[in-house]
Amino acid sequence: MQNFLKFIDKAKTQYHATCELAKILKENGYTCINEEDDYNLKSNSKYYVVRNNSSILAFKTPNDINNTTLKIVASHTDSPTLKVKPNNMLTLSNYSSLNVEVYGGPIYSSFFDRPLSLAGRVFVNTDDGIEEHLFDIDRDLLVIPNECIHFNREVNSGKNYNPQIDLIPLLGKKDSKLDTIIAKELNVKEEDILSYDLQVYNRFRGTIIGANNEYFMAPQIDNLESAYATLQGFLKSRDEDSFNVWVSFDNEEVGSSTKQGAHSDFLSTNLKRAFTSLNAKEGSYYKAIASGMLVSCDNAHAVHPNDIGKTDSLNKVFMNEGIVIKHNANQAYTTDGLSSAIIKKIFKESNIKYQDFTNRSDVRGGSTLGALSLQNVSIKSVDIGLAQLAMHSACETAGTKDLDTLVSGMKAFYDYNISNVIKGKY
Repeated sequence: MQNFLKFIDKAKTQYHATCELAKILKENGYTCINEEDDYNLKSNSKYYVVRNNSSILAFKTPNDINNTTLKIVASHTDSPTLKVKPNNMLTLSNYSSLNVEVYGGPIYSSFFDRPLSLAGRVFVNTDDGIEEHLFDIDRDLLVIPNECIHFNREVNSGKNYNPQIDLIPLLGKKDSKLDTIIAKELNVKEEDILSYDLQVYNRFRGTIIGANNEYFMAPQIDNLESAYATLQGFLKSRDEDSFNVWVSFDNEEVGSSTKQGAHSDFLSTNLKRAFTSLNAKEGSYYKAIASGMLVSCDNAHAVHPNDIGKTDSLNKVFMNEGIVIKHNANQAYTTDGLSSAIIKKIFKESNIKYQDFTNRSDVRGGSTLGALSLQNVSIKSVDIGLAQLAMHSACETAGTKDLDTLVSGMKAFYDYNISNVIKGKY
């Protein structure tokens, strides 16, 4: 748990998360390959590839590429937040504030009255071309102040926040400039700053709570907990016959329809290139898909202690009670009877705790990247996650025991021979 909290402390945006995940892969002997280069891969070897510096894919090549099974686990690197607009300096009376827009679906009120800062990436013009800088103003910089109760007596009855007015962070006194701060941090000239992808982040980075240290709080638990834990399970696996793949996409929170999202060709293209590089016979790729399986891992909604009625009475899940298998009749989650049976068999044989979840029939839930990934790689798929509270808040809560359960569960999946697990086909 402490290693995860250190990871999440550094992973302030999807760019930082991808950088940290890549470091973990390098430390474990994975070789970085570039999509702009030819792939010259070897059997029984370890590789990873990064796209847009915000999505990352790793794989272990099998002993025999023509007789293998694809086992894929997918998560995502991004979280709901506020993103800085290109023309961003607002002078409001005696204040300088930042013009921002909403990224994804954050809980607006959770960003108020707490120290905030900015992180992301900055592009700088140089004589040698455009340099991309991973960027973090690592200090308490911003605040989004609530309006005092004396000016809004009904605030505790609920407020309809206007993101163009109410979510504007205060930067400083009049004439403060963001580009000046960036230039100073990077030691570059203001005029050389071409553009940036900068996001507001919560400066609070994580702590363990509860009477028996059973919970923890941190930003971006959704979905960095899944990304980190599934990677650890991937690294611990030892199956040399299957083609094991781990991937974490960007932009899940905004629909995944980007070049680096789950709806892109990032997964499918790299799989096909890997099979081609390993001189696979025609049809081997599709055979591996047909016998394989994808696990889409994105966190789930625990029963809320103050609003128990929001959850289906027979399919409710709790923190520290194991991996959540998510079901939805309309396939917002990709789980079906077949994929559920396979993952449950794997978990049962490895003594991994699990629980089933569906939303109430009159409550609309979220969706995951699983269904979008399947449009490019048509493979058996199951949606899972870990139970948490306050999803999409600037600070979320989850169970301290569940992280290790997911690591063990994903190791069991990666090590399991699923190619012949289904009997009595018709």
